[in-house]
Amino acid sequence: MTEKQLTILQLYPKDMNIYGDWGNVLTVMRRAQWHGYEVNLMEYNPGDTFPDTIDIVLGGGGQDSGQDRIQQDLLKIGSTLHKLANKRTPMLFICGLYQQLGNSFKTQDGHIIEGIGIFNMETIAGPERLTGNIVTKSDEFGTIIGYENHSGQTTLHRDTQPLATVIKGAGNNSTDGTEGARYKNVIGSYLHGSLLPKNPRIADFLIETAAVNKYGSFTPGIIDDRFAESARFTAESRPR
Repeated sequence: MTEKQLTILQLYPKDMNIYGDWGNVLTVMRRAQWHGYEVNLMEYNPGDTFPDTIDIVLGGGGQDSGQDRIQQDLLKIGSTLHKLANKRTPMLFICGLYQQLGNSFKTQDGHIIEGIGIFNMETIAGPERLTGNIVTKSDEFGTIIGYENHSGQTTLHRDTQPLATVIKGAGNNSTDGTEGARYKNVIGSYLHGSLLPKNPRIADFLIETAAVNKYGSFTPGIIDDRFAESARFTAESRPR
């Protein structure tokens, strides 16, 4: 057994884990093992003690009610997540938690859910849900494929880097052609599906970054990605 271990923290799995986002955790775990690392998976829910040592943080989507339930706890640990982000800890947040890493989310009834501001952006719930297959393009990760299902219209401020540009689909707000956001090694995205099984380059980025941060180097394993490539081909060719 390898002596090298990576600790993955799943943030709020009881409240923010819908539309298959658990698949992101499973993908990072398995690919890390294929790359030769022992994996330690931890969960953090409201009221838990935040762990001292974390190599990767993952968080999923949730309904407005779930976002409300975690709001105060997220604000409490916000400074810790900021410190991790500034230490270049790799993180991936999807949909609801992506919104709450911004400055605020205004629901359809006008309720404001305050965010922690890792991404300088605002989200306002629109009158219609943006749903369907989505294809985007990233300079670092190439073509990113997924499925979006959100009513939030997210606007990035000019100093905030989008994750990708939209080829097919709505993205952050259906008007400016952006999808997701990036701050250092923190990635936010609306893409479910789940995201990582069909986008292994992003999963490997999280793993490699964590390994380099912790051990100073990363030697990839040999992974047969033919099933992922087949899934990508099928998903990319599907209608919106």
